[in-house]
Amino acid sequence: MGYQSMPVDAYPRLIFLKNPDGTIKMPQFPEVPATGDGVDADVLTKDVRLNAAKNTSVRIYRPKNVTKHSNLPLIIYFHGGGFILCRVASVPFDELCIRMARELSAIIVSVDYRLAPEHRLPAAYEDGVEAVQWVKNQASDQSNGEPWLRDYVDFSKCFIMGGSAGGNMVYNVGLRLWSLGLDQLKPVKISGLILSQPFFGGVQRTESELRKINDPLVPYPTTDLMWELSLPIGTDRNHDYCNPMVKGLSKSDIEALKSQSCLIIIGGEDSLMDHQIEFMKMLEGSGVNFVEFYDEKAPHSIELFEPEKCEDLFKAITEFIY
Repeated sequence: MGYQSMPVDAYPRLIFLKNPDGTIKMPQFPEVPATGDGVDADVLTKDVRLNAAKNTSVRIYRPKNVTKHSNLPLIIYFHGGGFILCRVASVPFDELCIRMARELSAIIVSVDYRLAPEHRLPAAYEDGVEAVQWVKNQASDQSNGEPWLRDYVDFSKCFIMGGSAGGNMVYNVGLRLWSLGLDQLKPVKISGLILSQPFFGGVQRTESELRKINDPLVPYPTTDLMWELSLPIGTDRNHDYCNPMVKGLSKSDIEALKSQSCLIIIGGEDSLMDHQIEFMKMLEGSGVNFVEFYDEKAPHSIELFEPEKCEDLFKAITEFIY
């Protein structure tokens, strides 16, 4: 087929250092602190503890010029990074959430979930569920709830969104919330799920993985390593967390997904595209309706690395949430 091969060792690509004892030193990415109140910025940010024992938190983004009781939609956001990299304070994700708050006129709650390999899946999913339940607690406590949510959010317009690994989280967190019973989230209503170029995989190589073997961000040796470090020990890439298409959807999964509006974002230059297309075929074959946004020229995580080319993407998200 004419595809070039590349070394299997992905550690140098991810700037990892593998210590002699087998532990891994992760790269450090530039981070920015929350702004707090009273700064000269059009979007204000605040960090709030989620679970002290797990060292998890959320960062809230609020457009500065909105007035109280504006009834803005709320987006609960899960960042990418292959389940092993980055935090909500990492510069690209912080800048993205600022842009979303500004351009979508929404409150963003970005979740700082636990990372692998110290905390392998399903730890991130559990933290995602806990974050949604935390939002529910703020909505239920009109006296002591977080004021940036209580005073500005319409809790009947809540969306769960994520990119790459965060898109994978949206799917798995959504199913877990359904299994717990959506009634337990009232007065919060999950109005939709937004999966932006979700991080799925599998043991079998796909055409897009082979074609994009020299992808600068997610060539398959890199994604293989991410899955190796994040999946439960002793499993492979056909595990449900990575490849839900192997097992397919249960009756309860179908009911859960049919109860939600779904927006799925696909990039034609994304090495993971074929896995995402198979995911959509699985939904379609089960009678699950969804909205697809397709950009044939988009690489993986275009909203982070080519934000100037995302005007149509932001229009699609705006139409979905309003």
